[in-house]
Amino acid sequence: MMKKTIMILAWITGLLLLLAVALLTTVNWDEPKDQDYYESSLKAVQNLQPTESSGQAWMAGWAQVNVTPKEPVDLVGYKPRGAYEFVQDSSFVKALVVGSGNQQVAFLNYELLIVHPALAKAVETAISKANIPVDLVYFTGTHTHSGMGGYMPGIMGKVAFGGYDENVVSMLAEKSAQAIKKALSTQESVTVAYQKYSAPQFVGNRFIPDGPIDPFIRQLVFTKIDGTKGTFFTYTAHATCLNSKFMGLSGDYPYYLTQDMLNDYAFSMFAAGTVGSHQPLAPGRAPEDIKVYAQQLDSLMEQPAVFKDTVKGNTLRLGTLKPQLPEATYRIADNIRLRPWVFNGLFGDTNAHFDAVQIGNTLMISSSGEISGMFYKKWEALAKQKDLNLIITSFNGGYMGYIVPDQYYDRGYFEARDMNWFGPYSGSYYDMIITNLILAAE
Repeated sequence: MMKKTIMILAWITGLLLLLAVALLTTVNWDEPKDQDYYESSLKAVQNLQPTESSGQAWMAGWAQVNVTPKEPVDLVGYKPRGAYEFVQDSSFVKALVVGSGNQQVAFLNYELLIVHPALAKAVETAISKANIPVDLVYFTGTHTHSGMGGYMPGIMGKVAFGGYDENVVSMLAEKSAQAIKKALSTQESVTVAYQKYSAPQFVGNRFIPDGPIDPFIRQLVFTKIDGTKGTFFTYTAHATCLNSKFMGLSGDYPYYLTQDMLNDYAFSMFAAGTVGSHQPLAPGRAPEDIKVYAQQLDSLMEQPAVFKDTVKGNTLRLGTLKPQLPEATYRIADNIRLRPWVFNGLFGDTNAHFDAVQIGNTLMISSSGEISGMFYKKWEALAKQKDLNLIITSFNGGYMGYIVPDQYYDRGYFEARDMNWFGPYSGSYYDMIITNLILAAE
């Protein structure tokens, strides 16, 4: 009997060891500059050839379409919490189409946690089928943690992120195309201004007490001949004011802020900036508190900007970079990770890429990584040396986790452990790419 028990335990131990070898491996600590992926991506940045065109004037138009589901769907953000129980505020897809010469870029914005690759592909397909004349779709999201789900396929999508509902995806794709069509129909010649506001009292570093932050709101203002204004702007505070127990559908503070701004603008689009490691410093977590927070930010933006610049030139440059990624490094312990094939099976395609849009002397870069604002000061200083205004956004139709400075990788922060998916040097790797995108801009 004892011998049989020992044999069974030996078989179980052997099976567990076999599974561990098959599913797990160690973290790769080799220097990134010695790796093929690093060299390949550096060459890709340096060889990137944006298309460009120039017209007599900038053209811009904007529109929004309500995308609130007819029936409740699962909320996405924090943790699985089921379908929303009421609509706190309606959800919209917003479109801003900017053109010069023979090129058009469509900025699309969603009140969603992320823009998943599956959703981005469906939207691009709908735009193509409708023969809408845009040359690049620049995806953005508000990153609300109380938005709808239904657009994330795969195992992890089903388990933790609201799953995949073809009806939701089709609706979002169809109405995105409608929004772009409407925006194109409203296009007129505009002047373009870049503005920057300092708001350090409303955002904090959420895992390093008194740690560095990027405190700035960065804004583009498009003014038509009759004085009508539309705006695109970014901020670094996570849209996490409403807590994980809140069961209403809501765009969180970005929704209320854009609504408040309609006193001064005919159209307002909020795009999450470098929100990694940045938390909102709101007065509370109830809807009434969120509205106060939004009003505080709106009041700040009604004051004189700390920097203002009329966009120079009428040249529109468009480019997309698809870097080669390091092996996936989803850690379950300090030096133990899932093998890449396991990660890929769980999370699916990351669609990692960067879109670069240059509107005159304002360079806009979209990222698939949820970048920490702790990088921004360096990048903005570099852009200034080239007389460029810099706007960086996240959630561009790809998603590859959080990007934090390398020195924080070995700490037990959620952003550095659970959500940092591509190894100990993903921070410096991203830094290299964005630095070289800035250097390549004209």
